[in-house]
Amino acid sequence: MTSDLITQYFPNLTQQQQSQFAQLFDLYTFWNNQINVISRKDIDLLYERHILHSLGIAKIITFLPGEQVLDVGTGGGFPGIPLAILFPETQFHLVDSIGKKIKVVQEVASALGLQNVKASHARAEQITSKFDFVVSRAVTQLKDFYPWIKDKFNKTSKNTLPNGILYLKGGDLTQEIAESGLKVQQFHLKDHFSEEFFETKQVIYIKG
Repeated sequence: MTSDLITQYFPNLTQQQQSQFAQLFDLYTFWNNQINVISRKDIDLLYERHILHSLGIAKIITFLPGEQVLDVGTGGGFPGIPLAILFPETQFHLVDSIGKKIKVVQEVASALGLQNVKASHARAEQITSKFDFVVSRAVTQLKDFYPWIKDKFNKTSKNTLPNGILYLKGGDLTQEIAESGLKVQQFHLKDHFSEEFFETKQVIYIKG
């Protein structure tokens, strides 16, 4: 599976963006052999299960130039790195509590020449800056996640959705959403991507 999958769903990429997406397979294969950030069986499905999945957020919202986005529990850089390639004029701050994963993020961002990525070895609660959006990929239950970032949003919203959380999750979320007590909007990725992997995948939006 190649980066052609990305251009299929995002046909307006620049040459530079196409090149950056194409480089991701070799970069992650190299770093994954040293620091395991993607399960071994998933590396061949990198473009579908990690990169395109991350870009599901871009089917829900277009980040604007100058907006600030925090990626909590980024692991090896998902969803932050693919989103940073797609939105080069938006600033992304990727954080993870595991230092060696942040090393991978820094190396990949550097190899791609991404000027709009900052990576920190930190827990979300330690970040004091304010952001327009917080993104994350199934780090923990919503009821546990929300308290970490509830005070991190800029007051003024400029986008089509008010500032808030865009959270990639899968499966039946009825109970999890009920337990969180939060008002959420659910966007189904099967409406945007035809691959079977996306059948139960969603972007959960919560106003900040």
